[in-house]
Amino acid sequence: MPRVYRIFLVILFLGFAIKGSHATGISPDEVIGVFHDVLLNVMKKANLTTPKERYLHLESACDKAFAFDFMIKLASGTSWRKADKHQQIELAKAFRRMTIATYAYRFKNYSGQFFKTIKTLAGMRKTHLVYTQIITPGSKNQNKSVQLTYVTRKFSTGWKIVDILLEGGISELSVRHSEYRTILRTNGARKLAELLNRKADQLISN
Repeated sequence: MPRVYRIFLVILFLGFAIKGSHATGISPDEVIGVFHDVLLNVMKKANLTTPKERYLHLESACDKAFAFDFMIKLASGTSWRKADKHQQIELAKAFRRMTIATYAYRFKNYSGQFFKTIKTLAGMRKTHLVYTQIITPGSKNQNKSVQLTYVTRKFSTGWKIVDILLEGGISELSVRHSEYRTILRTNGARKLAELLNRKADQLISN
């Protein structure tokens, strides 16, 4: 995906208006910290649990951390407005389910990893960027790290994640938009919801 396009999409979704700007609650970095604590606990017990069990353990933490409805609306682009209310609800549920299932599938091992919050900076249009790393200890103190930058916005329920930037540049939401747009254009929201649910089934059955 061209870099200019990714930047355009990120700027586009950050420009959407958000209601409930006077909400109180924990800070963006604390939201990420709580989510990371739950994720790390799931990883530590991964060898004793199934993907379905990890999914159930992650559900509540993901619901508190992510703005799923907002994210799928933006990832769907103009197709969201063309879907009826029932289709929008089903697509949002499927997106949520697929996202949580992805975490349950990916974080299935533990070898001493830990999360580190580097800094939090104000972003565009009242966003806050939480810069973090997931660090895997290596031999001779040669640790391996992956940078994850969480884009957060304030909703009526508090600060929520609306995107994740991998290694500081690749927008998870823009990748999803690229993956979904052809399906939405040719088959509509119902078909995408079916595909996302099927993907979630595959992830938590492995």
